Amino acid sequence: MHLGDKHRSQYGLENHGLTDPENVYWTLTTAALYEQALTRGEGMLSSHGPLVVKTGQHTGRSANDKFVVRDENTENDVWWSKTNVPYTPEKFDALHARLCDYLKGKDIFVQDCFAGADPDYRLPIRIVNEYAWHNLFARNMFINANEEERARHIPEFTVINAPGFLADPEIDGTHSGTFIVVNFTQKLVIIGGTSYAGETKKSIFSVLNYLLPKKGVFPMHSSANIGEDGVTALFFGLSGTGKTTLSADASRKLIGDDEHGWSENGLFNFEGGCYAKVINLSAEQEPEIFATTRQFGTVLENVIFDTNTRQVNLDDGSLTENTRGSYNIGQIPNATLTGRGGHPKNVIFLTCDAFGVLPPVSRLTPAQAMYHFINGYTAKVAGTEKGVTEPTPNFSPCYGGPFLPLHPRKYAEMLGEKIETYGATVWLINTGWSGGPYGVGKRMAINHTRAIVNAVIDGNLDNVPTDVHPIFGLHMPIECPDVPAEVLNPRNTWQDKDAYDAQARMLAGKFEENFEKYSEDVSEEIRAAGMKAA
Repeated sequence: MHLGDKHRSQYGLENHGLTDPENVYWTLTTAALYEQALTRGEGMLSSHGPLVVKTGQHTGRSANDKFVVRDENTENDVWWSKTNVPYTPEKFDALHARLCDYLKGKDIFVQDCFAGADPDYRLPIRIVNEYAWHNLFARNMFINANEEERARHIPEFTVINAPGFLADPEIDGTHSGTFIVVNFTQKLVIIGGTSYAGETKKSIFSVLNYLLPKKGVFPMHSSANIGEDGVTALFFGLSGTGKTTLSADASRKLIGDDEHGWSENGLFNFEGGCYAKVINLSAEQEPEIFATTRQFGTVLENVIFDTNTRQVNLDDGSLTENTRGSYNIGQIPNATLTGRGGHPKNVIFLTCDAFGVLPPVSRLTPAQAMYHFINGYTAKVAGTEKGVTEPTPNFSPCYGGPFLPLHPRKYAEMLGEKIETYGATVWLINTGWSGGPYGVGKRMAINHTRAIVNAVIDGNLDNVPTDVHPIFGLHMPIECPDVPAEVLNPRNTWQDKDAYDAQARMLAGKFEENFEKYSEDVSEEIRAAGMKAA
């Protein structure tokens, strides 16, 4: 039985191999999906309105369970690596068929929507879910279609997500019962064995990272905002570096917090919502994001919840440090609902250096920008992942390695072309430690980091003289409004200068060691832009 949207597409589920479901709930509204999720016991309603859910054993992405179908279309295109593990068409067809059999006689939920706010490049997608709350997540995260668009919707990519269905590693060639398999030829993603909703979001991101470069569009793991003057700023950074926090600025309009494209038309958001980390979130430091954790429509994942008072505790990471909130971007009061902006004047690379040696802000040459983009550095700190007991370098090419179907060289080349064509200035901003490494020094004060970001965006650092870091070769401004001058050179903040030098040389060596994997694929100018005293 088909329930819900009377304006649904006539492009039926049989086109995806799905036949004989019990009920199909088409493009339900947020309220209707709440009702379904609560009725089915998938989550609980908090006192302020969000739906609170748990994702079970998987509280983050299952990177080792991701595969890409290798066939005549992808053979010479995809960057085959630990990130993109090849999977045979035959195994895909067999796994897909069993997944469809599993869904027979079950209720399923469908959202027909779009990825990409630029109408010239948007991708019609269909998300099919076993869980109602997953479908609500998809409704939050992607761009909703209007009635007319839904009636003629023909998805160019479809995701089928059934957490209750497990693969058989002996039969399917997977590493476990969990699987995320992308088939670019069939324009289909199948997911099973995990309740972590972020797999759907990142699967579509990977799809766009494959399709858009072929159209001359640079896809980016980034956030973006726009000022009253219409000038946009672009932020790259891995999880925990402040990408979402620093782009949600009350004085500027948010374009998006995580995924964007850069075309000849300017920047555009891939998504219609945000997926923010909410651990230790505070109303004082991050008021816009904090407010969403107390609103109807938000989905809170793995947040500790008092079932008697229905109050959530954002400071409790006992289930996971990766607690998340999914919400429609319209819940951010100063977001631009067009999801679009012009070409950025400033591009900011965010890193959280737990070793305490990178400067709080550096102006990069174009070659340095390419070098640091390919490395994509941040650091993991103790307690954030099992087995991490001290700061650990984390390099992810292009600040989004797990989501790159093509070789990092391609994305780096596109960044270089965009910077040159549109005259953007690139900055490296360290939101990590100062005065010593994690456990000794202190995290950069958020008000200092915000002051640095504001100075960059307002042009107040454009003509400030710089010192060149003797080890990293970075150009460090010697002054910045509302930031103590002594913190701008990180060596000044360490009591033991020799210890600083040793720590800096150690990290520089890690940079060079990581870059060796890509050095043959880049120009001599980019290779020469690396460390000066590794």
